[in-house]
Amino acid sequence: MATVKWTQRARNDLQEIHEFIARDSPRAAGVLVERIIVATERLLGFPESGRILPEFPRLPFREIIVSSYRVLYRHDVDGIWIAAVVHGRRNLLDEMKDV
Repeated sequence: MATVKWTQRARNDLQEIHEFIARDSPRAAGVLVERIIVATERLLGFPESGRILPEFPRLPFREIIVSSYRVLYRHDVDGIWIAAVVHGRRNLLDEMKDV
C-alpha cells in the first residue's frame, strides 16, 4: 500500500515553520501545518498533480504550493516521498543542496 513518507529534512522544515509562525499565533501555525499534511496525503491519489520543478526539470521532483510554501516531493511505486518544505521566497537552488 502506498504511503506518504517524510525525509528528516522535510520533518525539520515543517517543525521550523510551525515554530516560526507560532511565535505570533500558535493556532495559525497548527492550521498551516495541518493544511500541508492534508495536501501531501492527497498526492496518494494524484501523484503527478504537482508541477515539475522549473529550476530542476530533469530531476524526478515535483511540487505543490500550500500558502506561501513549496512542498517538494517525488513519487515511486511505494508512495510519496516529501523531500522539503520551502518558503516560496527562498532560493530553491540553495535549498536543494541538502536534498
